[in-house]
Amino acid sequence: ALMLGEAAAQGRGVALADLAQRVRDGITGPRRVGDIGFAVLRGGGIVGEHSVVFAAEDEILTFHHSARDRSLFARGAVEAARWVAGRSPGEYDMQDVLGLTPKD
Repeated sequence: ALMLGEAAAQGRGVALADLAQRVRDGITGPRRVGDIGFAVLRGGGIVGEHSVVFAAEDEILTFHHSARDRSLFARGAVEAARWVAGRSPGEYDMQDVLGLTPKD
């Protein structure tokens, strides 16, 4: 969720730290115009539900991802461990593992 928020902020040319509003931080009521909001839902068999919602006055655009089994995340962790094995010490993320990091 935070990576998606960072991408949204970067696309708008703003810092996520300045605009992030997280429901579980105790913030209630309407958001300020331009804020990037985060909400969390956990319960029952919900393993991973991720949505990015762009809401305007008259329309809503939604990107959604649903994970049905936690093994999906375990497979990603195993793939990342295989990828990092033998690499130089450093800080990496899944964009590196997936080959999505821009080359300088």
